[in-house]
Amino acid sequence: MDRDALKAEVVGKIGEHPVLLFMKGTPDQPYCGFSARTVEALDSIGASFAAVNVLVDPRIREVLSEHSEWPTIPQLFVDGTLVGGCDIVEEMASTGELAELIKTAGR
Repeated sequence: MDRDALKAEVVGKIGEHPVLLFMKGTPDQPYCGFSARTVEALDSIGASFAAVNVLVDPRIREVLSEHSEWPTIPQLFVDGTLVGGCDIVEEMASTGELAELIKTAGR
């Protein structure tokens, strides 16, 4: 798959899933502490989410960072908008803001 097709696929996934986490590994087997903490934050509020393992193809990280203008992984998108990475997701989960945002996702 060429770079343009990969970028279209990444952007398509962002639009397709109301709550989407780009992470290292999978929700059941995160490959880094930040991805694990983000999954834990989402699980703590009972969020239903899709996930993309960026380690499957290193170019995913490149095109994702270009699209989001956010350099690090994980990245959480809700309704096509970047919410943030691990620290932001954890903070929003602790205040209840993330649960409120996700409750309205996909509407």
